[in-house]
Amino acid sequence: MNGADSLCDTLLANDVDVCFANPGTSEMHFVAALDRKPRMRCVLGLFEGVVTGAADGYARMADKPAATLLHLGPGLGNGLANLHNAKKARTPMINVVGDHATYHAQYDAPLSSDVEGVAAPMSHWVRRTHAAADLAADAAEAVRVARQAPGNIATLILPADAAWGELPGGAPAAPVVPLAAPPQTTHDAVRAAAQAIRAGEGVALMLGGMALREPALKVAGRIARATGVRLLSATSNGRTERGINRTPVTRVPYPVDQAVAMLKDVRQLILVGGVEPVAFFAYPGKPSLVAPQDNAPIELAAPEHDLLHALQWLADELGIATDAPGLTPVASAVDMPRSGALTGSAVNIITACLLPENAIVCDESITQGREFPLISATSAPHDWLQLTGGAIGIGLPLATGAAVACPDRKVITLQADGSGMYTVQALWTQAREQLDCLTIIFANRSYATLHGEMKNVGVEQPGRNAKRMLDLHEPCLDWVNLANGMGVEAVRVDTVEGYTKALQAGLARKGPFLIEALI
Repeated sequence: MNGADSLCDTLLANDVDVCFANPGTSEMHFVAALDRKPRMRCVLGLFEGVVTGAADGYARMADKPAATLLHLGPGLGNGLANLHNAKKARTPMINVVGDHATYHAQYDAPLSSDVEGVAAPMSHWVRRTHAAADLAADAAEAVRVARQAPGNIATLILPADAAWGELPGGAPAAPVVPLAAPPQTTHDAVRAAAQAIRAGEGVALMLGGMALREPALKVAGRIARATGVRLLSATSNGRTERGINRTPVTRVPYPVDQAVAMLKDVRQLILVGGVEPVAFFAYPGKPSLVAPQDNAPIELAAPEHDLLHALQWLADELGIATDAPGLTPVASAVDMPRSGALTGSAVNIITACLLPENAIVCDESITQGREFPLISATSAPHDWLQLTGGAIGIGLPLATGAAVACPDRKVITLQADGSGMYTVQALWTQAREQLDCLTIIFANRSYATLHGEMKNVGVEQPGRNAKRMLDLHEPCLDWVNLANGMGVEAVRVDTVEGYTKALQAGLARKGPFLIEALI
């Protein structure tokens, strides 16, 4: 047995049985070890941003980490944008990053780099293994850190000679790391939250993490119904369980002015796995903290706490019965369009109306899909996965990983065309793995959100140079041919009738399918 075998055995012993990979020369011994372990599912991504984004989507739906396999510092660097998103989502992930053999590092070979320096900003934990005999213990520690609630990014650097180094006979069995229960909040925090709720109006629970799953949402809904507190979430969340008969939560809008207006009556925020809402960017004369600053937020429970238990404890403290009624979403007063030219609004409405039960929606629609969460509040029950860190290029990989985690569920991606090009290679992985992914491209052929940002800084009429940096014309993207070239069947539509037919066809079939919606 060599070090690579020991690493692989430790991952498998701790139920890490999926590896999203883009390996290179220094990782070949680990690839060979993976080949000897048929229980490990290995999924190739043609770009490292696909690998890290897919591992993010997998863990959000599987509630356990996947491994990634990346090639030295440059390969890790290619995956950093989606590692940033995963870190913001507090996604559990274990990155295995190959590096030169320890004795080779002194020669500054062309691919030599400061791997620790590349990894540190996007990881909660970084460690370099020095010898084959250390790999089992180092891998076990990576597993422990990654699974620590609510989830962490653990990066293990694997020198080539540690991978190929032989272990002595009779090496111990792979260590199994016990899964630690999340800590509980304190009685003082519960009493402070209950006192604030009893004190008056303008109280809101800011929910995040596991508080946006159905069990916790039911308790939060009972509290809201009984006391009148508002239920809020951040603009972007890793995973929200929503739809008809599920407790509705109001998401803080992305535009600063809308966020300030929505929160103007909030006098007390109570944080339940959430954080105080902050504007994505600074603008002259506009606040960074978008909620009123009358009182400091009260933290009922931090993200690492048992959020369901915290909400149950708060409900008990307030004297709310376990069978008290909760909240249900209010149906949107919109009718499904039947004909006419296709618009972004029509795509949102039709998709929300036809959304199948138990679907997973991966949302990187940016500007064109902003009304989807309002319209889909009473859609069939579904999971909603968002772009958490603002680094675009996650939609297609996120869907890829979610589909690997949940092969029996339809995964629907709401994808802006510009950001989709960052990681378009994910379509190839969807085709190779025959994943049940339906991709909807909002093809407005523009970085529309940047047009809005230009207006926010006072530029009403961009000139030629600016337009050429914000528009996707000359030439226009051809998503049908792009998808076909990756092995995914695709269709282009520009009418309501055409989109409805294409969506129904995509929902009825298994396997990857793409709709380019010209809007």
